[in-house]
Amino acid sequence: MMKFMRNRKRIIMIICLLVTVGILCIQNSMPVWAIENRDPTGSQDTRTYIDPPGTAETPEEVADLNTANTVTVSLDSSNGQLNGALSVLLTLTLIALTPMILILMTSFTRIIIVLHFTRAALNTQTAPPNQVLVGLALILTFFIMEPTIARINEEAIQPFQAGEIAQEEAFEAGIQPLREFMYPQTQVKDVELFMSIAGQEWDGQNESIPNSVLIPSFVVSELRIAFWIGFMIYIPFIIIDMVVASTLMSMGMMMLPPTTISMPFKILLFVLADGWSLVIGNLVDTFYH
Repeated sequence: MMKFMRNRKRIIMIICLLVTVGILCIQNSMPVWAIENRDPTGSQDTRTYIDPPGTAETPEEVADLNTANTVTVSLDSSNGQLNGALSVLLTLTLIALTPMILILMTSFTRIIIVLHFTRAALNTQTAPPNQVLVGLALILTFFIMEPTIARINEEAIQPFQAGEIAQEEAFEAGIQPLREFMYPQTQVKDVELFMSIAGQEWDGQNESIPNSVLIPSFVVSELRIAFWIGFMIYIPFIIIDMVVASTLMSMGMMMLPPTTISMPFKILLFVLADGWSLVIGNLVDTFYH
């Protein structure tokens, strides 16, 4: 009985399979086109292949890849909006380049180095912590760069989103405010150094400096100015260290580290002189004079 039931199930499955195959064989073919006009060849701008099927005459033509592997991205040709996936790609690319732009083409480098020298001169180890210094440097950077950022938004970003200018024009309009910010902060000897390395002649005009020369020249100038300001901050604290070390030696306290005694006096001097206001105020003022 069990054997009969198993044979019956097999027969039913075979019959269903034969019926399914028969239905597929007698079904009429349905042509499907990827374009609205149902033209299988289409035009050179809409179809996804170069030559229509069946036009190859030689084995070489059959072996050729018959694919129109070209991509065209246009803005404002139809509705003036970018595709969602392309917008995400451009946004991620901009996010990846933002740290480089923030560090190398703004006031961030000078500010963070001066704040680091201030903390090192006070000898307070990790007070203020790195997160506070970086956050303060970012806030001061946005404060200093606010006019430049506003110009970039008005002259490049808004016209580009409105479809009034092309991508190349938007880039030129966006980089110009940054160049005008970097001009006064860049020293001539740094520009001449990189121009000589690049083997180019410079006529002394700011507009003739290429971006590949202006950016590294600006960074080197920022490092020089930051280290000079840091040295000036160190001087009063070095005097305190020398006075404390001399006093301890005269008292015969050779085993007591001078930094342990001098640090409270450094903090007291810094607080009484309103050190943070002096450092930050004069540091921000260096970008306007």
